[in-house]
Amino acid sequence: MAVSPAARSRLETQGFVGLDDDSLSEVEPWLRFTPGLCTALIVVGTALALPVMLWVIAAIALVGAVFPVHPFDLLYNYGIRNLTGTRPLPQNGPPRRFACGMASVWLLATGIAFQAEVDALGYVLGGVLAGVASVVALTHFCVPSTIYCAIFGRPRAGAA
Repeated sequence: MAVSPAARSRLETQGFVGLDDDSLSEVEPWLRFTPGLCTALIVVGTALALPVMLWVIAAIALVGAVFPVHPFDLLYNYGIRNLTGTRPLPQNGPPRRFACGMASVWLLATGIAFQAEVDALGYVLGGVLAGVASVVALTHFCVPSTIYCAIFGRPRAGAA
């Protein structure tokens, strides 16, 4: 099944450029895995007001910001894809890594709010982040990647 032009554009905004139609159509559903898992963990950490859990997720997001492969992508690449027979996920480009960096800072602030017993702020911060992350997981539209592209320009195939 071909990837729609809208989905391709949204994925290219995240930095997934230079993929042929076959490659992109095979991994497109799985590019929702990491944002979906992050969303679920953010929802749990926020709903239960668990600062330590939010800080652990922040550390995981920071790893995703620093390296071109998010730790949750590794769960897919070395586990799930062996069951599905699909190709590995492509490396994350600068826009998606920027998004992970923003999420890391946001999660840190959310955890601090709960630790400081400013629960209303923690719920607002966590709720907004969960909403933004769920949009990525459901539609591939990533607000932080769009911000990155507005500042630095859209990624191009072959560009370093």
